[in-house]
Amino acid sequence: MKSLLVKIEKTKLLWKRSGFFGGIKILFSYGLTFLKAFFVSSGDVLFISGGVGDSAFYRAYNPAEELRMHGFKTSTTISDNPFLHKLANKFSVFVFHRVSYNGKIEKMIAEIKRQGKEIIFDADDLIHDPTYLVHMDYFQKMNRTQQEQYKNGIGAEIINDPYVKTCTTTVSYLANKLKEKNKKVIIVPNKFSEKEFELTNSLLQTQKKDDGKIRIIYCSGTLSHNKDFATIKEALLKILDKYGQTRLVLMGPLDVSEDLLHKKEQIEITPRASRNKFFVGLYGADINLAPLELNNPFCESKSALKFTEAGALKIPTVAVRNQTFSEAIDDGEDGFLADNAKEWVEKIEKLINSKELREKMGEKARQKVEKKYTNKNSDNIEYYEYIRSRIN
Repeated sequence: MKSLLVKIEKTKLLWKRSGFFGGIKILFSYGLTFLKAFFVSSGDVLFISGGVGDSAFYRAYNPAEELRMHGFKTSTTISDNPFLHKLANKFSVFVFHRVSYNGKIEKMIAEIKRQGKEIIFDADDLIHDPTYLVHMDYFQKMNRTQQEQYKNGIGAEIINDPYVKTCTTTVSYLANKLKEKNKKVIIVPNKFSEKEFELTNSLLQTQKKDDGKIRIIYCSGTLSHNKDFATIKEALLKILDKYGQTRLVLMGPLDVSEDLLHKKEQIEITPRASRNKFFVGLYGADINLAPLELNNPFCESKSALKFTEAGALKIPTVAVRNQTFSEAIDDGEDGFLADNAKEWVEKIEKLINSKELREKMGEKARQKVEKKYTNKNSDNIEYYEYIRSRIN
Protein backbone atom coordinates (compact mmCIF):
# COMPACT_ATOMS: atom_id res chain seq x y z
CA MET A 1 0.00 0.00 0.00
CA LYS A 2 2.85 2.41 0.87
CA SER A 3 4.57 1.88 -2.47
CA LEU A 4 1.29 2.64 -4.25
CA LEU A 5 0.88 5.86 -2.23
CA VAL A 6 4.42 6.89 -3.18
CA LYS A 7 3.64 6.34 -6.87
CA ILE A 8 0.51 8.46 -6.53
CA GLU A 9 2.50 11.26 -4.87
CA LYS A 10 5.16 11.16 -7.60
CA THR A 11 2.51 11.18 -10.31
CA LYS A 12 0.80 14.21 -8.73
CA LEU A 13 4.11 16.08 -8.64
CA LEU A 14 4.91 15.23 -12.26
CA TRP A 15 1.41 16.29 -13.25
CA LYS A 16 1.88 19.63 -11.49
CA ARG A 17 5.21 20.27 -13.24
CA SER A 18 4.12 18.99 -16.66
CA GLY A 19 0.84 20.88 -16.95
CA PHE A 20 -2.65 19.42 -17.31
CA PHE A 21 -2.31 17.79 -20.72
CA GLY A 22 1.25 16.65 -20.06
CA GLY A 23 0.04 15.09 -16.81
CA ILE A 24 -2.80 13.31 -18.64
CA LYS A 25 -0.31 11.78 -21.07
CA ILE A 26 2.02 10.65 -18.27
CA LEU A 27 -0.88 9.18 -16.31
CA PHE A 28 -2.17 7.34 -19.39
CA SER A 29 1.29 5.93 -20.14
CA TYR A 30 1.75 4.76 -16.54
CA GLY A 31 -1.76 3.30 -16.44
CA LEU A 32 -1.19 1.34 -19.63
CA THR A 33 2.08 -0.07 -18.31
CA PHE A 34 0.34 -0.95 -15.02
CA LEU A 35 -2.41 -2.89 -16.82
CA LYS A 36 0.05 -4.78 -19.02
CA ALA A 37 1.89 -5.95 -15.91
CA PHE A 38 -1.07 -8.17 -14.96
CA PHE A 39 -0.84 -10.29 -18.12
CA VAL A 40 2.18 -12.46 -17.40
CA SER A 41 2.83 -15.68 -19.29
CA SER A 42 5.20 -18.38 -18.03
CA GLY A 43 8.86 -18.53 -19.05
CA ASP A 44 12.46 -18.59 -17.89
CA VAL A 45 12.99 -15.17 -16.32
CA LEU A 46 10.57 -12.77 -14.64
CA PHE A 47 11.56 -9.13 -13.99
CA ILE A 48 9.71 -7.53 -11.08
CA SER A 49 10.05 -3.76 -10.87
CA GLY A 50 8.86 -1.35 -8.22
CA GLY A 51 8.00 1.33 -10.76
CA VAL A 52 6.76 2.10 -14.24
CA GLY A 53 9.05 5.02 -15.17
CA ASP A 54 12.35 5.27 -17.05
CA SER A 55 14.24 3.27 -14.43
CA ALA A 56 11.91 0.30 -14.87
CA PHE A 57 12.12 0.74 -18.62
CA TYR A 58 15.91 0.39 -18.62
CA ARG A 59 16.24 -2.21 -15.85
CA ALA A 60 13.25 -4.48 -16.49
CA TYR A 61 11.66 -4.08 -19.91
CA ASN A 62 14.87 -3.58 -21.90
CA PRO A 63 16.84 -6.40 -20.21
CA ALA A 64 13.83 -8.67 -20.75
CA GLU A 65 14.01 -7.86 -24.46
CA GLU A 66 17.77 -8.42 -24.50
CA LEU A 67 17.39 -11.89 -23.00
CA ARG A 68 14.59 -12.75 -25.44
CA MET A 69 16.93 -11.87 -28.29
CA HIS A 70 19.34 -14.48 -26.90
CA GLY A 71 16.82 -17.28 -26.70
CA PHE A 72 15.27 -16.84 -23.26
CA LYS A 73 11.57 -16.65 -22.48
CA THR A 74 11.03 -13.56 -20.35
CA SER A 75 8.26 -11.45 -18.91
CA THR A 76 7.87 -8.36 -16.73
CA THR A 77 5.53 -7.25 -13.98
CA ILE A 78 5.35 -4.70 -11.18
CA SER A 79 5.52 -5.17 -7.43
CA ASP A 80 1.96 -3.86 -7.00
CA ASN A 81 0.56 -6.84 -8.90
CA PRO A 82 -1.86 -8.41 -6.36
CA PHE A 83 -1.34 -11.89 -7.88
CA LEU A 84 2.45 -11.72 -7.57
CA HIS A 85 2.93 -14.81 -5.39
CA LYS A 86 1.25 -17.05 -7.99
CA LEU A 87 4.01 -16.22 -10.47
CA ALA A 88 6.59 -18.11 -8.41
CA ASN A 89 5.46 -21.31 -10.13
CA LYS A 90 5.86 -19.94 -13.66
CA PHE A 91 9.56 -19.02 -13.87
CA SER A 92 13.03 -20.26 -12.88
CA VAL A 93 14.79 -16.91 -12.35
CA PHE A 94 13.36 -13.80 -10.66
CA VAL A 95 15.01 -10.38 -10.99
CA PHE A 96 13.91 -7.80 -8.41
CA HIS A 97 14.45 -4.12 -9.28
CA ARG A 98 13.63 -1.27 -6.87
CA VAL A 99 11.12 -3.41 -5.03
CA SER A 100 9.95 -2.26 -1.60
CA TYR A 101 9.51 -5.12 0.85
CA ASN A 102 5.91 -5.82 1.84
CA GLY A 103 3.59 -8.74 2.49
CA LYS A 104 3.16 -9.64 -1.19
CA ILE A 105 6.91 -9.60 -1.83
CA GLU A 106 7.63 -11.58 1.33
CA LYS A 107 5.09 -14.22 0.30
CA MET A 108 6.47 -14.48 -3.22
CA ILE A 109 10.09 -14.74 -2.07
CA ALA A 110 9.17 -17.42 0.47
CA GLU A 111 7.61 -19.48 -2.32
CA ILE A 112 10.61 -18.97 -4.62
CA LYS A 113 12.90 -20.16 -1.83
CA ARG A 114 10.69 -23.15 -1.12
CA GLN A 115 11.08 -24.21 -4.74
CA GLY A 116 14.84 -23.57 -4.69
CA LYS A 117 14.74 -21.08 -7.55
CA GLU A 118 17.06 -18.18 -8.35
CA ILE A 119 16.63 -14.63 -7.03
CA ILE A 120 18.72 -11.83 -8.57
CA PHE A 121 18.84 -8.35 -7.06
CA ASP A 122 19.19 -5.56 -9.63
CA ALA A 123 20.56 -2.17 -8.57
CA ASP A 124 20.84 0.98 -10.66
CA ASP A 125 21.67 3.22 -7.70
CA LEU A 126 22.28 3.06 -3.93
CA ILE A 127 18.73 3.40 -2.61
CA HIS A 128 18.93 -0.12 -1.15
CA ASP A 129 21.45 1.09 1.46
CA PRO A 130 20.08 3.75 3.88
CA THR A 131 23.61 4.72 4.99
CA TYR A 132 23.93 6.63 1.71
CA LEU A 133 20.74 8.70 2.14
CA VAL A 134 22.80 11.55 3.59
CA HIS A 135 24.23 11.98 0.07
CA MET A 136 20.79 11.98 -1.58
CA ASP A 137 19.77 15.63 -1.83
CA TYR A 138 16.25 14.83 -3.01
CA PHE A 139 15.54 12.75 0.12
CA GLN A 140 15.15 15.95 2.15
CA LYS A 141 12.51 17.19 -0.30
CA MET A 142 10.40 14.05 -0.16
CA ASN A 143 7.15 14.00 1.76
CA ARG A 144 6.83 11.85 4.86
CA THR A 145 5.29 8.91 2.99
CA GLN A 146 8.18 8.76 0.54
CA GLN A 147 10.81 9.17 3.25
CA GLU A 148 9.23 6.36 5.23
CA GLN A 149 9.61 4.06 2.22
CA TYR A 150 13.24 5.03 1.63
CA LYS A 151 14.60 5.25 5.18
CA ASN A 152 15.22 1.51 5.56
CA GLY A 153 16.47 1.09 2.00
CA ILE A 154 14.44 0.08 -1.07
CA GLY A 155 14.90 -3.67 -1.35
CA ALA A 156 17.35 -3.87 1.55
CA GLU A 157 15.64 -7.01 2.88
CA ILE A 158 16.21 -8.72 -0.47
CA ILE A 159 19.86 -7.87 -1.03
CA ASN A 160 20.74 -8.61 2.60
CA ASP A 161 19.08 -12.04 2.46
CA PRO A 162 21.83 -14.74 2.49
CA TYR A 163 19.72 -16.73 0.00
CA VAL A 164 20.35 -14.03 -2.62
CA LYS A 165 23.81 -14.65 -4.00
CA THR A 166 23.82 -12.61 -7.22
CA CYS A 167 23.27 -9.02 -8.28
CA THR A 168 23.11 -7.26 -11.62
CA THR A 169 23.93 -3.59 -11.97
CA THR A 170 24.73 -0.82 -14.42
CA VAL A 171 28.29 0.40 -13.82
CA SER A 172 31.55 -0.69 -12.21
CA TYR A 173 31.27 1.79 -9.31
CA LEU A 174 28.01 0.16 -8.21
CA ALA A 175 29.40 -3.29 -8.88
CA ASN A 176 32.22 -2.66 -6.39
CA LYS A 177 29.71 -1.46 -3.77
CA LEU A 178 27.63 -4.61 -4.21
CA LYS A 179 30.71 -6.85 -3.98
CA GLU A 180 31.26 -5.42 -0.49
CA LYS A 181 28.15 -7.42 0.44
CA ASN A 182 29.87 -10.61 -0.78
CA LYS A 183 27.63 -10.96 -3.80
CA LYS A 184 28.44 -12.21 -7.26
CA VAL A 185 27.94 -9.17 -9.49
CA ILE A 186 27.33 -9.02 -13.23
CA ILE A 187 27.32 -5.66 -14.99
CA VAL A 188 24.36 -5.32 -17.36
CA PRO A 189 24.65 -1.84 -18.91
CA ASN A 190 21.59 0.20 -19.78
CA LYS A 191 20.89 -0.41 -23.46
CA PHE A 192 18.56 0.78 -26.18
CA SER A 193 15.56 -1.35 -27.03
CA GLU A 194 14.98 -2.19 -30.69
CA LYS A 195 12.04 0.22 -30.85
CA GLU A 196 13.85 3.21 -29.39
CA PHE A 197 16.99 2.71 -31.44
CA GLU A 198 14.82 2.59 -34.54
CA LEU A 199 13.28 5.85 -33.38
CA THR A 200 16.74 7.44 -33.30
CA ASN A 201 17.37 6.08 -36.82
CA SER A 202 14.17 7.73 -38.03
CA LEU A 203 15.02 11.04 -36.41
CA LEU A 204 18.47 11.03 -38.00
CA GLN A 205 16.77 10.92 -41.40
CA THR A 206 14.97 14.20 -40.72
CA GLN A 207 16.36 17.69 -41.26
CA LYS A 208 17.29 19.54 -38.09
CA LYS A 209 16.11 23.12 -37.61
CA ASP A 210 18.81 25.61 -38.60
CA ASP A 211 18.06 29.09 -37.30
CA GLY A 212 21.65 30.11 -36.65
CA LYS A 213 21.41 29.24 -32.95
CA ILE A 214 23.57 26.68 -31.16
CA ARG A 215 21.49 24.78 -28.62
CA ILE A 216 23.16 23.39 -25.52
CA ILE A 217 20.84 20.98 -23.74
CA TYR A 218 20.59 19.66 -20.21
CA CYS A 219 18.01 16.93 -19.56
CA SER A 220 17.35 16.55 -15.85
CA GLY A 221 15.24 13.39 -16.24
CA THR A 222 14.08 13.31 -12.60
CA LEU A 223 13.41 15.72 -9.75
CA SER A 224 16.76 15.14 -8.05
CA HIS A 225 19.36 16.93 -10.18
CA ASN A 226 19.37 20.54 -8.95
CA LYS A 227 22.78 20.19 -7.28
CA ASP A 228 24.23 18.43 -10.32
CA PHE A 229 23.18 21.24 -12.61
CA ALA A 230 24.45 23.84 -10.11
CA THR A 231 28.00 22.50 -10.53
CA ILE A 232 28.16 23.98 -14.05
CA LYS A 233 26.06 27.12 -13.55
CA GLU A 234 29.05 29.49 -13.52
CA ALA A 235 30.46 27.91 -16.67
CA LEU A 236 27.11 28.27 -18.43
CA LEU A 237 26.77 31.92 -17.44
CA LYS A 238 30.16 32.61 -19.03
CA ILE A 239 29.15 30.76 -22.18
CA LEU A 240 25.83 32.60 -22.50
CA ASP A 241 27.57 35.94 -21.89
CA LYS A 242 30.24 35.33 -24.51
CA TYR A 243 28.17 33.62 -27.22
CA GLY A 244 24.93 35.44 -28.00
CA GLN A 245 23.99 32.78 -30.57
CA THR A 246 23.81 30.06 -27.90
CA ARG A 247 20.58 28.83 -26.36
CA LEU A 248 20.45 26.80 -23.15
CA VAL A 249 17.69 24.20 -23.41
CA LEU A 250 16.49 22.78 -20.09
CA MET A 251 14.34 19.68 -20.45
CA GLY A 252 12.58 18.07 -17.52
CA PRO A 253 12.03 19.11 -13.88
CA LEU A 254 14.66 21.57 -12.64
CA ASP A 255 14.78 24.58 -10.32
CA VAL A 256 16.53 27.34 -12.29
CA SER A 257 18.43 29.98 -10.28
CA GLU A 258 17.64 33.69 -10.61
CA ASP A 259 21.00 34.61 -12.17
CA LEU A 260 20.36 32.18 -15.01
CA LEU A 261 16.80 33.41 -15.42
CA HIS A 262 18.25 36.87 -16.06
CA LYS A 263 19.38 35.29 -19.34
CA LYS A 264 15.84 34.20 -20.14
CA GLU A 265 16.11 35.38 -23.75
CA GLN A 266 18.77 32.67 -24.20
CA ILE A 267 16.99 29.94 -22.24
CA GLU A 268 14.38 27.50 -23.53
CA ILE A 269 12.56 25.47 -20.88
CA THR A 270 10.78 22.27 -21.88
CA PRO A 271 8.70 20.21 -19.41
CA ARG A 272 9.06 16.48 -18.89
CA ALA A 273 7.93 14.62 -22.01
CA SER A 274 7.05 11.12 -23.16
CA ARG A 275 9.95 8.94 -24.28
CA ASN A 276 9.30 9.66 -27.96
CA LYS A 277 9.04 13.41 -27.46
CA PHE A 278 12.13 13.33 -25.26
CA PHE A 279 14.21 12.05 -28.17
CA VAL A 280 12.61 14.56 -30.54
CA GLY A 281 13.57 17.37 -28.15
CA LEU A 282 17.06 16.01 -27.64
CA TYR A 283 17.60 15.75 -31.39
CA GLY A 284 17.02 19.49 -31.69
CA ALA A 285 20.18 20.19 -29.67
CA ASP A 286 23.79 20.65 -30.84
CA ILE A 287 25.65 19.99 -27.58
CA ASN A 288 24.60 17.83 -24.62
CA LEU A 289 25.64 18.31 -20.98
CA ALA A 290 26.07 15.63 -18.29
CA PRO A 291 27.14 17.24 -14.99
CA LEU A 292 27.14 15.47 -11.63
CA GLU A 293 28.38 16.27 -8.15
CA LEU A 294 31.86 14.83 -7.68
CA ASN A 295 32.65 12.60 -4.69
CA ASN A 296 28.95 11.94 -4.05
CA PRO A 297 28.27 8.17 -3.97
CA PHE A 298 24.73 8.62 -5.34
CA CYS A 299 26.06 10.59 -8.29
CA GLU A 300 28.96 8.20 -8.86
CA SER A 301 26.35 5.43 -9.15
CA LYS A 302 24.60 7.03 -12.12
CA SER A 303 24.95 5.29 -15.47
CA ALA A 304 26.19 6.91 -18.69
CA LEU A 305 22.66 7.33 -20.09
CA LYS A 306 23.10 11.04 -20.71
CA PHE A 307 25.99 10.17 -23.03
CA THR A 308 24.35 7.22 -24.76
CA GLU A 309 20.95 8.82 -25.35
CA ALA A 310 22.55 11.89 -26.93
CA GLY A 311 25.16 9.80 -28.74
CA ALA A 312 22.48 7.73 -30.45
CA LEU A 313 21.37 10.98 -32.09
CA LYS A 314 24.93 12.02 -33.00
CA ILE A 315 24.95 14.80 -30.42
CA PRO A 316 28.32 15.28 -28.65
CA THR A 317 28.36 15.31 -24.85
CA VAL A 318 30.46 17.21 -22.34
CA ALA A 319 30.33 15.16 -19.13
CA VAL A 320 31.77 15.26 -15.65
CA ARG A 321 35.07 13.41 -15.36
CA ASN A 322 34.01 10.69 -12.94
CA GLN A 323 34.54 6.93 -13.05
CA THR A 324 31.42 6.09 -15.05
CA PHE A 325 31.81 8.71 -17.78
CA SER A 326 35.58 8.13 -17.95
CA GLU A 327 34.85 4.48 -18.73
CA ALA A 328 32.15 5.34 -21.29
CA ILE A 329 33.73 8.31 -23.10
CA ASP A 330 37.09 8.54 -24.88
CA ASP A 331 37.88 12.16 -24.04
CA GLY A 332 38.31 14.22 -27.18
CA GLU A 333 37.18 11.38 -29.46
CA ASP A 334 33.49 10.58 -28.91
CA GLY A 335 32.83 13.15 -26.19
CA PHE A 336 34.49 15.49 -23.73
CA LEU A 337 35.20 15.15 -19.99
CA ALA A 338 35.51 18.10 -17.62
CA ASP A 339 36.73 18.53 -14.04
CA ASN A 340 36.14 22.18 -13.21
CA ALA A 341 34.41 25.34 -14.43
CA LYS A 342 37.40 26.37 -16.57
CA GLU A 343 37.48 23.02 -18.33
CA TRP A 344 33.69 22.99 -18.82
CA VAL A 345 33.94 26.36 -20.55
CA GLU A 346 36.90 25.27 -22.70
CA LYS A 347 35.25 22.03 -23.83
CA ILE A 348 31.89 23.63 -24.57
CA GLU A 349 33.64 26.43 -26.46
CA LYS A 350 35.45 23.98 -28.70
CA LEU A 351 32.12 22.52 -29.75
CA ILE A 352 30.47 25.91 -30.19
CA ASN A 353 33.27 27.10 -32.46
CA SER A 354 33.48 24.03 -34.69
CA LYS A 355 30.52 22.46 -36.44
CA GLU A 356 32.97 19.99 -37.96
CA LEU A 357 34.07 18.86 -34.48
CA ARG A 358 30.45 18.51 -33.34
CA GLU A 359 29.63 16.33 -36.32
CA LYS A 360 32.80 14.22 -36.06
CA MET A 361 32.41 13.65 -32.32
CA GLY A 362 28.68 12.96 -32.68
CA GLU A 363 29.32 10.38 -35.38
CA LYS A 364 31.84 8.54 -33.21
CA ALA A 365 29.46 8.63 -30.25
CA ARG A 366 26.74 7.09 -32.40
CA GLN A 367 29.08 4.30 -33.52
CA LYS A 368 30.00 3.48 -29.93
CA VAL A 369 26.39 3.49 -28.76
CA GLU A 370 25.29 1.18 -31.57
CA LYS A 371 28.14 -1.23 -30.87
CA LYS A 372 28.04 -1.29 -27.04
CA TYR A 373 24.68 0.00 -25.85
CA THR A 374 21.96 -1.59 -27.98
CA ASN A 375 20.05 -4.80 -27.44
CA LYS A 376 20.54 -5.77 -31.08
CA ASN A 377 24.35 -5.88 -30.61
CA SER A 378 24.35 -7.15 -27.03
CA ASP A 379 26.88 -9.87 -26.19
CA ASN A 380 27.02 -10.15 -22.40
CA ILE A 381 28.09 -13.79 -22.44
CA GLU A 382 28.70 -13.99 -18.68
CA TYR A 383 25.14 -12.82 -18.03
CA TYR A 384 23.52 -15.22 -20.49
CA GLU A 385 25.52 -18.21 -19.29
CA TYR A 386 24.68 -17.48 -15.68
CA ILE A 387 20.95 -17.18 -16.41
CA ARG A 388 21.07 -20.38 -18.47
CA SER A 389 22.75 -22.25 -15.60
CA ARG A 390 19.88 -21.30 -13.27
CA ILE A 391 16.99 -22.39 -15.49
CA ASN A 392 15.30 -25.59 -14.32
